[in-house]
Amino acid sequence: MSQVTVIVLAAGGGTRMRSKTMKVLHRVGGRTMVGHVLAATRAVAPARVVAVVGHQREAVGAHVRELEPDAVLAVQESQDGTGHAARIAVEALGGSVDGTVVVLTGDTPLLRGESLAAFVADHEAAERAVSILSAEIDDPTGYGRIVRDEEGDVVAIVEQKEADHVQREIREINSGILAFDGAFLGEALAAIRNDNAKGEYYLTDAVGIARDTGLTVGAYCIDDETQTRGANDRAQLAELGRLLNRRILDHWMTEVGVTIMDPDTTWIDSDVVLAPDVTILPGTQLLGATVVAEDAVIGPDTTLEDCEVGAGARVVRTHGQLAVVGDGATVGPYSYLRPGTRLGAAGKIGAFVETKNAVIGDGAKVPHLSYVGDAEIGDGTNIGAGTIVANYDGVAKHRTVVGKHARTGSNNTFVAPVTIGDGASTGAGTVVRSDVPAGALAVSAGPQRDIEGWVARRRPGTAQAEAAAAARGATDEAAYPGAADTGHDVENEPADGQPPLS
Repeated sequence: MSQVTVIVLAAGGGTRMRSKTMKVLHRVGGRTMVGHVLAATRAVAPARVVAVVGHQREAVGAHVRELEPDAVLAVQESQDGTGHAARIAVEALGGSVDGTVVVLTGDTPLLRGESLAAFVADHEAAERAVSILSAEIDDPTGYGRIVRDEEGDVVAIVEQKEADHVQREIREINSGILAFDGAFLGEALAAIRNDNAKGEYYLTDAVGIARDTGLTVGAYCIDDETQTRGANDRAQLAELGRLLNRRILDHWMTEVGVTIMDPDTTWIDSDVVLAPDVTILPGTQLLGATVVAEDAVIGPDTTLEDCEVGAGARVVRTHGQLAVVGDGATVGPYSYLRPGTRLGAAGKIGAFVETKNAVIGDGAKVPHLSYVGDAEIGDGTNIGAGTIVANYDGVAKHRTVVGKHARTGSNNTFVAPVTIGDGASTGAGTVVRSDVPAGALAVSAGPQRDIEGWVARRRPGTAQAEAAAAARGATDEAAYPGAADTGHDVENEPADGQPPLS
């Protein structure tokens, strides 16, 4: 394969998307549409990539440069057709191009790299001036038609608005992906005119120019026509997403050995990596750069974005983002793993637990009904149900450290910054405000006090009072010690909702 230059056309506004976001920046399968196109170009190892930008050029250009730092940006101030865009691109390269030039549209996210490489190889082997990536489709409405002569050679590409009734019956269409001999392209761009129904410069007119000068023109008809499809509105984008997702799922199932129980309810982004013998249960979404190791089970009803899941781990009914789950660990159900969560091997994050910026050691457990944020929990430690790490003082976040093999009670609050030593324990209901030494027991609750007759005095006539009376086997006030004069100091009773007074 000779030196290849790639031109990506990404200047159009895409008004039918009805969006403030530029069309080629809309996402499908975890990447922007233009991102998929740029990924496909890597299969031909281009020496140079030129992106033609126009509408929202700052956003589109920045995104292209993020993906291809060495890309050349060519600005098309007014969108006067594909021929005009290609001329702008060649001018950005100094006015001439050697070798093969491939022109792609930025809204064909299903194009495969291997298909593009085969197309370029076919073009160069045939030594053509122009090659067209074509496909046969049932409904060619809106596409340019490939017109061939009786010998099957390509004569022209006729756009929909320029086609006569016979040409409109042709089912072989131009995908918009073209390959040129670089020297010929420079000559053709200077010769293309805009005397057509739309007043635009059509790059496809280069086919006629090549034919008139006796040069070779051909079409490479691709088997999978979906690779040529673009998206002009949200409905078409959704359909491309469905097709791309099914392609991704089929790859993991047939080529890697991943079990996907229900492909219809499973969505996996393009950059996700799965190991053999992973099992994906229904209702699961694996997004971004998520990586799942062998024998892990994900789902059902789980969404993981940019997460790492270790071998043999189990993640059920969980939402996770930028989190790491260790080998053999378990998460869920109904867990929320926020960025910075790291669960060690054989660890557990259980039901209705939220974690953020938290390192939970090997074999450590946060079983249920807890919030752990800005914290470090040592290996083998068990965190009691209903525990809250109070990490924010209203101004700044602070960190809590719980040592190894600690046992903390239910309904604890750790007021950060605080450290609980290795092997320490805390009692139920404890509010930990200062460091707990290794091996110590921390308690903060006072002794329980029972104030007899409180409900009868403070809640008379309620269902609560009636239930209490029935339980004591009497209904009149005299049956309640303290309901009238029991010697209890009423003035020292707590107000409603307050703790007992000492």
